[in-house]
Amino acid sequence: MKILLLGEYSNVHATLAQGLRQLGHEVTVVSNGDFWKNYPRDIDVSRPKGMLGGLRLTARIATLLPRLKGYDVVQLINPLFFELRAERLAPIYRYLRRHNRRMVLCAMGMDYYWVSENTVNKPLRYGDFNIGDRLRTDEPALREQREWMGTAKEQLNRLIATDCDDIVAGLYEYVVCYQPHFASKLHFVPMPIVPQSPEPVVSDTPPSPIKVFVGISRGRNAYKGTDIMLRAAEAIATRHPSRITIVKAEGVPYEQYQHMMDSSDVILDQLYSYTPAMNALLAMSKGIVCVGGGEPENYDILNEHELRPIINVEPTFESVCHELEQIALHPERIPLLKRQSIAYIKRHHDYLKVAQEYERIYKG
Repeated sequence: MKILLLGEYSNVHATLAQGLRQLGHEVTVVSNGDFWKNYPRDIDVSRPKGMLGGLRLTARIATLLPRLKGYDVVQLINPLFFELRAERLAPIYRYLRRHNRRMVLCAMGMDYYWVSENTVNKPLRYGDFNIGDRLRTDEPALREQREWMGTAKEQLNRLIATDCDDIVAGLYEYVVCYQPHFASKLHFVPMPIVPQSPEPVVSDTPPSPIKVFVGISRGRNAYKGTDIMLRAAEAIATRHPSRITIVKAEGVPYEQYQHMMDSSDVILDQLYSYTPAMNALLAMSKGIVCVGGGEPENYDILNEHELRPIINVEPTFESVCHELEQIALHPERIPLLKRQSIAYIKRHHDYLKVAQEYERIYKG
C-alpha cells in the first residue's frame, strides 16, 4: 500500500512508518517533527517563525498538495495536522479526502472529544481536566477548554471524525472519549515502540543510588503534573540523599533526551494519566521503571494478566512521595520491574506487531 502519515505526536508516526516499511509498504511522513523534539520525517512542514509564518506555511503546503494525492491511506495524527488555523485546515482535509482512498484519524492527544468528554461527562476518575467531579482550574486546562469547545477547532474535529473511515485511539483514555460517538469505526491500537537491540541486560544487583529521570516539557508542567512529581522526587532525594538522585531534562532535542534517559533507573511521567504514553514506553523498552499511569484499565484493555511493571500513583504529591520512598527503601524490587518493563513492551508495543494491526485496519 501507499501510505501517507500527516503530523507527528511523540514519535508515533515516525516509528509506525518504520514498521509499515518493514511490512513492505511505501510510507511518507509529513510533519514538523513535533516542534522542538525534531522527530524524523520525510517532508518537513515546520511553520516559519515571524508574523508571516502562517502565510509562508500555507504557501508551502499549497505547493505540496499535488504530491499528497493518490494514496491508499492518509492518516492524520490529530485534527490539527499542520500548524495552521482550523479554518484553513478544513479545505485541506476536503482536498485530501477527494484525492485519496481511505482517511484515518488518530485519537492520541489534545482534541475536541478529549476536552469535551473529560469536561462535561467526566468518564475518568481523574485526568487532564478533572479530579473526580471537580474540574481542574489551572491555566493550561482552561486554555484548552477555551480553544476546543465552541470554536473552529471543534468544528474541524467534528468534520474529520464524522467523515473519516476509521479512528485509531492509542490509549485507553482516548477510547473512552471517542467510544460514545464513533463506536462503529473506533479501533484501539497500542502505541509503537522499536525494541532496544541488543535487549538491555538487567543486573540482579539493585542500583545505588537510584537515578530518577524527569523530563520537563516547556509550558506543560502543571498540566501534566510534572511540577508535582518533580517536587515529590526532590523531597525524597532530600530525605534519602544516598539512595535517590534526580536526572532532569528540559526542552532538549530527542537524541539528547534519550541519551540523558539511558542511564536512569526510574522515570516519572504524566501524573494524571491512567496509562504510559510514548515517553514512558520508550523508557520501559530500555528497562527503566515507570512511576505514573498504571491503572487496572490499562492492563485490561491490553488483556494483560501477568505483568505489572508500572508503579501506579494517584494524582497527588503524597502518593508520588509514598511510592518513591518505597522504591528508595526497597531497591530490591527494581530488577524485577525492569525485566517486566522490557517484556511488557515486547508483548504489547513492538512496532512490527503494531504496524500489522494498522495494516489490518487499512485493508478494511
